[in-house]
Amino acid sequence: MFDHLVFWHWWIVAGVLLIIEMLAPTAFFLWLAIAAAITGLLTLIVPGMGAEWQLILFAVLSVLATLASRRWKLTKPGISDQPSLNRRGHYYIDRVFTLEEPVVNGIGKIKVDDSTWKINGPDLPAGDKVKVVSVDGVVLLVEPVVKI
Repeated sequence: MFDHLVFWHWWIVAGVLLIIEMLAPTAFFLWLAIAAAITGLLTLIVPGMGAEWQLILFAVLSVLATLASRRWKLTKPGISDQPSLNRRGHYYIDRVFTLEEPVVNGIGKIKVDDSTWKINGPDLPAGDKVKVVSVDGVVLLVEPVVKI
């Protein structure tokens, strides 16, 4: 079956792997496609290369490409345009809210949009305004807003 592998076979494999990458965007098949394309290029340059050597070359290039991509990903983490996307409490930092219930013994609750959040801060009566200064897990840390 693999006796007559030529360069365009590898380029077809690269194309199929790219299509798989587009359908299942994992950034894994991309590196295999690059390895297949390079194997095809080297097979074009060295046409007498046996099928065994082509498969070994493809395997080695696949491993090297995958390892290189992982190393590159570790050294250059992506920068998100929404760094607080999965940290909902961080959206509320620096926002001011009115207490509907008093803060007693440093613990209270505030209504934020459509949810209720537990807060920690100094004891304050209901009706006072508080500013969220930090988040500790699912607890908002607040301080009183200074009235001018």
